[in-house]
Amino acid sequence: MQNLIRSVAPGSPAAQAGIRPGDRLVSVDGNAVADVLDYMYYSADEDPEFVVQRPDGSRETVSLSKDDGRDAGLEFETYLMDKPRSCANNCIFCFVDQMPKGMRPTLYFKDDDVRLSFLTGSYITLTNMTEREVRRVIALRISPINVSVHSTDPALRCRLLGNRNAGKGLVTMRRFAKAGIEMNCQIVCCPGINDGDELTRTMRDLAAMYPAVPSVSVVPVGLTKYRENLPALTPFDREKAAETVARVEAYSALCLKERGSRIFFCSDELYLKAGLPIPDEDFYEGYPQLENGVGLIRLLRSEFCAALAQRARKAEGTPFSIACGVSAAPALRELLDAAKAKFPAVDGRVFAVENDFFGHTVDVTGLVTGGDLIAQLRGKALGKRLLITDRMLRHGGGVFLDDVTTKDVENALGVPVEPVPQDGAALLDAMLE
Repeated sequence: MQNLIRSVAPGSPAAQAGIRPGDRLVSVDGNAVADVLDYMYYSADEDPEFVVQRPDGSRETVSLSKDDGRDAGLEFETYLMDKPRSCANNCIFCFVDQMPKGMRPTLYFKDDDVRLSFLTGSYITLTNMTEREVRRVIALRISPINVSVHSTDPALRCRLLGNRNAGKGLVTMRRFAKAGIEMNCQIVCCPGINDGDELTRTMRDLAAMYPAVPSVSVVPVGLTKYRENLPALTPFDREKAAETVARVEAYSALCLKERGSRIFFCSDELYLKAGLPIPDEDFYEGYPQLENGVGLIRLLRSEFCAALAQRARKAEGTPFSIACGVSAAPALRELLDAAKAKFPAVDGRVFAVENDFFGHTVDVTGLVTGGDLIAQLRGKALGKRLLITDRMLRHGGGVFLDDVTTKDVENALGVPVEPVPQDGAALLDAMLE
């Protein structure tokens, strides 16, 4: 049932007003509530008036006593209060289309929902938004949102997204920019398609929307070995990655001079593929694109080194190992060496795990699977603990992408698996346990 209330926080304004689990929220201050965004927006005011429908079908108006901005205390049957919007595109580089068969159903669902973009930071293309939804984003000031742009050439964007209406999303972006809706953007760069001069055009058009477009990540296309019957795409090699980094850095330097911000940032993966050093911390302007892998390594190093400089206690010397993707291994070895230099008792090793599951063109740590950990680390001297980033696991649980669990890995390798948050201080704590 839509808007069904699952729980009411004890002592909350809603509980004090007599709202109970099993009721259904109908309206707030006379405004019909279609989903969670309506609920959050209209209930934020001081002392709102709710209309609820009781389980017997009767309706009752209740007044809440609360301060402006305080949460009313309701949780609904579903997070959005209705179903998420699915993607209407057929992107030539879609990672979901490159997944093997037989995995859990949730891994094949493609969301493209502006509400999730605002609430959880997911990226959307704007191709499935109705006029009503566009107007609501503007009216309710739903900002910031994250937009996958890829190209500002309408025809090329249609080709990239496999949707003849994809060019209309650019019109929506300009409407949002005019209304002051902030949009952090992403460009998935495909060699020979939207790189080179096309990339420069896209950066120029997005820079014209600044400050409504405050940051843009440029990330390399990810290609797995499961591309049967999919468009032929070329992976980034060292030369193409270096060329792209140089192009983006040159344009971002111009933006810094003219607009006070670089706006455009390459992902760490592009620097690693190019064999180039990761930029200094000041380069990243507060790390606005961390979720796209922009500056992750630099931030990890900064946090780790700051924590190491402050740490005075001795390490226990319990042997451990760290498992990561191939691209991150050199950086983690540097951090481990720094810890050993200060605390000689530190006894650890870093293992770079090849991605046999998706193919060796995929070398990021977050896509390492439990099966690859087992196959490649079995029989190795792992010490007494195996440290992994918690980004290998999904939904906060102990399950890898391939449905192998941390318990499966522990049983196979004979050591406990310790997921570590993506934080340099947390990594140092794990090393020094």
